[in-house]
Order: sequence, then structure tokens, then C-alpha cells
Amino acid sequence: MQRNERFDSADRIIKIGFWVNAALMILKLSAGYWGRSDAVFADGIESACDFIAIFATMMALKLGRQPFDANHPYGHGRAESLAALLVSLVICTTGGWILYSAASTIIAGEFTSPGAVAVAAAFVTIIIKEWLYRFSTRTGKKLESPALLAIAKDHRKDAVTSVATLIGVIGAFFGFGIMDPIAAGLTSLFILHIGYQTFREAAHDLMDGTAPADFIEALQILAESVEHVEHVHEMRARRSGQYMIVDLKLEMDPDMTVKQSHDVATCVKKRIFDTYPGVGDVMIHINPHDEEHEDLIRL
Repeated sequence: MQRNERFDSADRIIKIGFWVNAALMILKLSAGYWGRSDAVFADGIESACDFIAIFATMMALKLGRQPFDANHPYGHGRAESLAALLVSLVICTTGGWILYSAASTIIAGEFTSPGAVAVAAAFVTIIIKEWLYRFSTRTGKKLESPALLAIAKDHRKDAVTSVATLIGVIGAFFGFGIMDPIAAGLTSLFILHIGYQTFREAAHDLMDGTAPADFIEALQILAESVEHVEHVHEMRARRSGQYMIVDLKLEMDPDMTVKQSHDVATCVKKRIFDTYPGVGDVMIHINPHDEEHEDLIRL
């Protein structure tokens, strides 16, 4: 998949989620108001907050698809991780707000009796949001897009919230009004957990956290399979948006010419690119094999 195709695919998924979310927001706000359900109306407000996250992600993808330039020699991929960080904050804020609202309702003891339209709205939201989660996750994993995976988790958060809303609304509909805030409060804890996971993953990428160990190991095996590569002395990899940036130190015969060493390094880079479409760049340093050498680093 070419670079533009990757971003076009991510843009398409985000826009579908954006407009579906808009329709659900109107549905839930209307159903919550006319169906006399505070839980469903709050669910609609939550969808309105998600607008901020989805719009920020759309802007991040637009920025992240720009190629590297003089001011950003490693590209603009980190914009996706920044968007994922914002999404995580929106998720955590939503979870905290739902928990506070549920606790306030229980303490006040003011429970409402919702209409059937509120029950229907919650049920429809669960089906659509779970579909959006699976749809977005499939493409997000394929592209290894932090922003798209964060939005997918936000869809799952909405689906889980709506499950609690549905349980609470059905209970309140049959006269057990306290079920609504209790279900919402328990679900808010799961939402906060999702927000924490999303935040941790985004922060890991922004802090140049290392790539998964199995990915590093597979790259080493691949590089050492190239003729004239005696050993991979050191390897590092970090994420920049949808791409991985890899640093390699290869050990070769010290009697090889610069041209020969360069050709081998180019072969290693091409083989990595051919095998891993998610690798954006490979930077290679060559060391003489079986000779003492000092690694100069200040990090």
C-alpha cells in the first residue's frame, strides 16, 4: 500500500465515524429530551464531546500525511499520537463526568421514568457503535495508525456506555429508577480504564518508547540473513504515526570497500521495506566485525 493510499484509507474511516456520530448525537439528544431520560440525553452530550476528538483526529491525519521537510526531517507522524493523547483525555473526562453525574443522582434520589423511545435510542447506539469499533479497529491495525485505533476505542467506549444506559433505562422504565445511575457509574470505571490505556499508548510513542520485542527480533533475523552481514550489533525502533523508524548497526568485514559496504546496507534496507510496509525509514551504521569499537552516545 502506497503512502497516500494509507492516509486515504484512514481518512475514509474517520469521516464515516464522524457523520455516523453526528446522526447518533441528534438521535440521542432528541430521544433523551422527548423520552424523559437523563441517561440517554447525557449519552447525547457525550457524543457531542466526541466530536472534538474526531475532528482533532481528522486534522491530525491531514497534518500527518505531509511528507518530511526541512523543519520536520522525521515527518509529521507524531501528530497522530498527539491526537490519540487528546482522545484519551476526552475519554477520561467523559468517564469522570458520568461517574460524578451518577453519584449525584443517587445521592439526590431523583429518578425519572423514561419513555420507550429512550430505550430504542440506547439499543440502536449499541449496535452502530460496536460496528464502528470493529470497522475502525480492522483498518487501524492494518495501517498501525495510533489515531485511528484511539478513535476505535472511543467507539467501543460509546458502545459500553450505551449498554449501561440501556440497562438503566429499561430498569427505570419498569419502575426501578436507581438502576440507571448505578449502571452508569459502574460503566464509567470501564471507560476510565479505556482512557488510561489510550493515554499510555500515545505517551509511549511520544516518548520514543521501543517497538515490540518480537518486531525487533524479526528485523534482526532479516538483516542478518543478508549476505556479508556478520552480525547486527544494535537495533532500535520507534513509532512515528503509522510508520516505524529503525536504527541499525551492522557488523561487516573490515576489509570491504566503502562501496561494497554501502551496497550491502542498501540491500538490507530494501529487504526491510519489502517485508514491512509499516517501516518508514531505516538508518544504518556500519561497524567492523571482530574489532573493538566504542559506541559514542550521550542519551
